Amino acid sequence: MNEHLAAGNRQSLAGFQPEHFLWERRGAVGVITLNRPERKNPLTFDSYAELRDLFRRLGQVDEVRVIVVQGAGGNFCSGGDVHEIIGPLTQMSMPDLLAFTRMTGDLVKAMRACPQPIVAAIDGVCAGAGAIMAMASDLRLGTARSKTAFLFTRVGLAGCDMGACAILPRIVGQGRASELLYTGRSLGGEEGERWGFFNRLTEPDGLLEAAIALASDIATGPSFGHAMTKKMLHQEWAMGVDEAIESEAQAQAICMMTQDFHRAYHAFVGKQRPAFEGN
Repeated sequence: MNEHLAAGNRQSLAGFQPEHFLWERRGAVGVITLNRPERKNPLTFDSYAELRDLFRRLGQVDEVRVIVVQGAGGNFCSGGDVHEIIGPLTQMSMPDLLAFTRMTGDLVKAMRACPQPIVAAIDGVCAGAGAIMAMASDLRLGTARSKTAFLFTRVGLAGCDMGACAILPRIVGQGRASELLYTGRSLGGEEGERWGFFNRLTEPDGLLEAAIALASDIATGPSFGHAMTKKMLHQEWAMGVDEAIESEAQAQAICMMTQDFHRAYHAFVGKQRPAFEGN
């Protein structure tokens, strides 16, 4: 009965056609493309919400094991659209403003709660909310011409946007995060790789294929184990070492109950490569 109920909650993205970005599947890899290249792929109220809803939905989708996020036309994302978001925000009441900032934060929550690892392929401009989406991803590939800017203070706001003060210091360190969030300056590709923001750099014309190759390699692994790894990486930010060790003991014991763990053992005994199925 429990297995039947669990199976009934699973979903498929077959035929899924979003309105505000592009979506395609390459095997077990789902590719999101922010597709307003004439404006450097800014976000709107609707695209924020649709991205949030997709990441929430992906938690119930077995056919997609890893996600790649990219922008069209040589840029990742220029942030919130000046005309469609920034302008209207100046006319809103406090309750409406708070509803908006909570909704944008929900996108980051959905990305972090999404069990699939997320690989961001970042070329060109990556600013504001675009920088936040890159930050909220699990892995980041960039190019030498990438320019990542948490530019909120440049427009009179605080640097503490969508979880930046919690997440960015864990990626690049407190001092470097403070510099980026106070000054709003651009972080270049080579500097970003030195700082650990980018896992590695590639040539612009090979960026997407490099991201898909990395995602495809991860997708061959145990998807349940990857989901557990992502969950523990996130949860352990708020744990002491002893609590983290106990939590990891429980998580690993759960993973040892999976068929993928048994497949790996039998493949090792048979001197074969395991074929993980996610259960």
